[in-house]
Amino acid sequence: MRRLMKFLHTMGSIGLMGAMASLVVMASVAPPSSALAGYALMREAMAAVATWIFLPSLAVTLVAGLLAIALNRAFHSAGWAWVKLATGILLFEYGFVGVQGPMQREAERSAGALAGQVDPATLAGSLRAEQGTLWVLLAVATANVALGIWRPRLSWGRR
Repeated sequence: MRRLMKFLHTMGSIGLMGAMASLVVMASVAPPSSALAGYALMREAMAAVATWIFLPSLAVTLVAGLLAIALNRAFHSAGWAWVKLATGILLFEYGFVGVQGPMQREAERSAGALAGQVDPATLAGSLRAEQGTLWVLLAVATANVALGIWRPRLSWGRR
C-alpha cells in the first residue's frame, strides 16, 4: 500500500507541476484580448488544462500524501511530512481560488464576448495575477518535492 501511495503521489505531482508549467507558458503567449477569437481559444484551452489536468493531479497528490502519512507511522513524527501536508493544503486552496476559478470564469467571459454578450474591453484583467499565482504555486510544489527527497530533520516541541 505504501508503494501505491508513493506512486500515486509522484504521478500526481508530475501532472500538477506539468499543468502549472503549461499554464504559465500559455499565459505568456496568450494573444491580447483585442484579438478576441485567439484570446478566447487560448482561455478555453487554459481552462481545460486547469480542469482536466491541474485539479485532478492536485487531488491525487493531496489524497495520496494524506494516506501516506496515515499509513506510515514514521511520518507521524516527521516534521518535513507535516510541512508538506500544510503546504499541500495551501496548494489545494489556492489552486481553486487563484487558478481554477479565474481561468474558468475568464474562459466563459471570453466566449460570451465572442457571442456579443460581454464587452471585450473587460477581458484579460486576471491574466497577470493568474500567472503570478502559478509561479508561486510552482515554487511551493518544488519545495514540497525537495522536502520529500531530502527529508530534513524538522522538529518542534519536546525531544
